[in-house]
Amino acid sequence: MKKIVGAVLGVLMCAAAAFADEITLMNYAQPQEVAILKKVIDRFHERHPGTKVKFISVTGDEYQAKIQAALAANSLPDVFYLGPESVRQYVDNGKVLDLSPYVKNVEGIDFDDLYPSAVSSYRYDGKFLGQGDSIWALPKDFGPFAFAYNKTLFQKYGIPLPSKTKPYTWDEFIDVCKKLTRDTNGDGQNDTFGTGLNVHWAFIQFVWGNGSDFLDSTKTKVNITDPKFVEALQFWADMTLKYEVTPSATQAQSLDTYQRWLKGEMGFFPAGTWDIAAFNNPEVLNFDYDIIPWPVHTSANKTATYRGGVGWAVSATAKNPKAAAELALYLSADKEANEMYCDLDLQIPNLRSLADRYVNKPGNPANRQEFINIISETGRAWPFDYTYNRVWYDNFYVGIQKVLDGKMTAKEYCEKMEPKLQKDLDKALARARQNRAK
Repeated sequence: MKKIVGAVLGVLMCAAAAFADEITLMNYAQPQEVAILKKVIDRFHERHPGTKVKFISVTGDEYQAKIQAALAANSLPDVFYLGPESVRQYVDNGKVLDLSPYVKNVEGIDFDDLYPSAVSSYRYDGKFLGQGDSIWALPKDFGPFAFAYNKTLFQKYGIPLPSKTKPYTWDEFIDVCKKLTRDTNGDGQNDTFGTGLNVHWAFIQFVWGNGSDFLDSTKTKVNITDPKFVEALQFWADMTLKYEVTPSATQAQSLDTYQRWLKGEMGFFPAGTWDIAAFNNPEVLNFDYDIIPWPVHTSANKTATYRGGVGWAVSATAKNPKAAAELALYLSADKEANEMYCDLDLQIPNLRSLADRYVNKPGNPANRQEFINIISETGRAWPFDYTYNRVWYDNFYVGIQKVLDGKMTAKEYCEKMEPKLQKDLDKALARARQNRAK
């Protein structure tokens, strides 16, 4: 009997020892993504037989609350999502691991195949995001935000299709929007519109397209009284106030612009890679569309939009940092997983070698190359990614409706708001300095 008990205990001890290194992985994902990640984890287990991954997937609404609770308790998961906007805060507080010593020469994974611009989103040298050798997360995905147009509506109205590579100037854009804005049933109300954009997500492209930005080059000074910035904001408001190529405030309340786009009543609307699967469902959208670069003020300006996404970070308290870092690399750069993401239209592959696989997919949008262009060339980080927190940025939009309603000029609003935003930014910068000094 003693021999049997001893044998059983021995087996249990060996089993426990086999998984002495447990890595906790937490994310939020839709069911298709979870299934793919489980396959990646299985391949990771094959190469790390002594390590067990405990995979916890929650809803997007739950995730932030759980991460913040874990952060407060100093019990972060070993591997978790981290956005570029949070890198400075987590690094300055010593919460995440520098992955750069661990991600090269990992068998079966090619780190150098990842887009350099995406990896740079998670570089931070202690002063500037996007600089230095240290890598604090690896890209889970990209969020390039392109500009879509309703190809069917263009053809119906006999409007020449836009160039795939050359952006409209603002004058050209307004001219086309006027041609798209029509009362089709003679009741005195427009039934189709040039566009209808959300100021929180689609205004900054016009600022960048006029050669300006929210911050100066040092990322320490608010720049919204720059004449080019002011000009971009006034142009934005004038799309409704002067040119009348967007739904009125009353019309927008009765049916939001996204729903109008889905119904085929709008010529232009933003499209992220996350929209493509839905847009290609005929029950959601029943017209042809494609994507193009965002408009620019003049042909001398350069188009730009934001390149979002999140990354896989590793907690600084991970018990097995090497294995956790390699798991992050698997999750980011596993080739088979990236192929599945691509084929299911869940995201653009993180690997440059799979760009052709994505670009040459049949169906809409035909110009998928524009998404690749954003990742490689024209994509930018959000301004608040550089500033420790986004309070100053969010406060810019608090009273923006007065400009959009024509109750205040863009110049008046920007002059009023700049000192307030600078005060908020100065607080954020001071906090960052305090954290670095710890």
